[in-house]
Amino acid sequence: MALPPEKASELKQIIHQQLVKMDVHGRIREVLAETIREELAPEHQQLSTEDLIKALRQRGIIDDVMKELKFVTGVNERERTSAPKPSTHFVDREPPVLKKSEGSKMVDATTMLSICDPVHMVLIKTDAFGETTLVASYFLEWRSVLAAENGITNVAVELLGVGTESKVSVGVLNIRLEMYPQLNKTLSPEVTNTQFALERQKTAEKERLFLVYAKQWWREYLQIRPTHNVRLVKIFAQDENGVNHPVCSYIRPLRAGRLLDTPRQAARFVSVLGYERAPVIGGGGGKQEQWCTLLAFLCRNKGDCEDHANLLCSLLLGFGLEAFVCVGTKAKGVPHAWVMTCGTDGTITFWESLTGHRYIHRPINPDDPPLVEQPKPLYPYRTIGCIFNHQKFFGNCQPTDAVEVCVFDLHDESKWKPMSGEAIKSVCSPGATSSVPPFPPLCASTIDAAVTSNEIELQLRILISEHRKDLGLSTVWDDHLSYLLSPALAAYELERTTSISAGNEEFQDAVRRAVPDGHTFKGFPIHFVYRNARRAFATCLRSPFCEEIICCRGDQVRLAVRVRVFTYPESACAVWIMFACKYRSVL
Repeated sequence: MALPPEKASELKQIIHQQLVKMDVHGRIREVLAETIREELAPEHQQLSTEDLIKALRQRGIIDDVMKELKFVTGVNERERTSAPKPSTHFVDREPPVLKKSEGSKMVDATTMLSICDPVHMVLIKTDAFGETTLVASYFLEWRSVLAAENGITNVAVELLGVGTESKVSVGVLNIRLEMYPQLNKTLSPEVTNTQFALERQKTAEKERLFLVYAKQWWREYLQIRPTHNVRLVKIFAQDENGVNHPVCSYIRPLRAGRLLDTPRQAARFVSVLGYERAPVIGGGGGKQEQWCTLLAFLCRNKGDCEDHANLLCSLLLGFGLEAFVCVGTKAKGVPHAWVMTCGTDGTITFWESLTGHRYIHRPINPDDPPLVEQPKPLYPYRTIGCIFNHQKFFGNCQPTDAVEVCVFDLHDESKWKPMSGEAIKSVCSPGATSSVPPFPPLCASTIDAAVTSNEIELQLRILISEHRKDLGLSTVWDDHLSYLLSPALAAYELERTTSISAGNEEFQDAVRRAVPDGHTFKGFPIHFVYRNARRAFATCLRSPFCEEIICCRGDQVRLAVRVRVFTYPESACAVWIMFACKYRSVL
């Protein structure tokens, strides 16, 4: 009995807006400082959680927050079944009005006990250069607080590593859980423990039945053609904690609210999230198995191709498209995952989640006479073993798994062997205790694009000037020429998002006017998905074209650099930089 996603998002937003509106974080800091200053001795300046909660209660801050959350009655029957769910993710949405779920009372402890969604906590390490590393991912069973005296409980949980270190302890986290508002009646520990045991038993049985079905499906698949055993048919995948889940559970329709407007913008957003293969210990060139849960992927802002494909497929499903994740290979047999959409007119479109590129699939008919002209594939994919989304799974059982000759008629079971939709639903539907936890709503970017653009541009100017000084060259900046580079950077990002080129004529005309007769203009645009100016500058110097501009020698040399940061949800960003110079030609 999980809370519907739209209601969960609304509740999270209400609380988030209320905390911001009342400046709760600022007031907590003030109370913290005041309590340390007035109530604690100088030699005991460490404030416990109990002391802080007590101080907040004494000053009425907790009561103020609860009063400001206005409760309204008269909701329809469907809304009455909703219950608040703990979360650590917020998204901007509606005005702060919290709807009660049952007349004039909050839901009782028994109803809350049926909400089986855990609190997903992700621990990220960020170094001095802004590089993130996933340290731990933990699912907290919060419902123990329902049986705690006074609605307060303290829990110590051991956090384990991820991937190849999933059995290694990284530390102990002490958690204090408190229920607001307090329940009128708490449950006994026997009731909660019995509920947990029943859920575990039910989950284990569902997973066992699905495993039996999957083994039978695989035997039937191999009987069609023995060579099927070398095809990339992925039924289960391990998450960051080394736990196996059906691949369909990694997909769920995800609506981005006001943060993304089109499917192509969603593809661009996914492509600017960093790409990083899961680390492998030892040699052999093998690929480490790790499909991250969505929260872990978004928190560290980078992941493998499967993470990108799962997110893009979920977003495209949210936009109402029929989308699937494809598992196959690229050139040289490298395993890869990408996304496919099926149009109502039968058009098959491939979406490369790492770049945002789209490709129309036109299959080659191997039975055509040699003189018949066949379409040339533009996509990088070579073979395809299976496709899946949150409700369907198909194994490719055509004579060859080469993408260029594949026919995507999913209703033809002689070409695509389906899995039972009911079997998939039993372990992958939202609210199923065996599935991956509910997806968090996307968060708006916290990056100020203009400020960040200016900061990176200033840092690059300093780096260029120092580099030229080391070469014995002076540096003169042309601010007007720098400004004229902006339209080009905007056009590049527009083209990456929509595949439409616009504004090039105006840019060229402006540059011609800014460069006098007898002078030469050179420009070099480059794109990054990180905001480290020094790292970007080092990368640019490896390009002979860019180095030629930065180290330009000649008469009346004027340099220009322009940076434009385009922000996306989850603080992802596309950073465009253009270096340019103009100088008097002496030949």
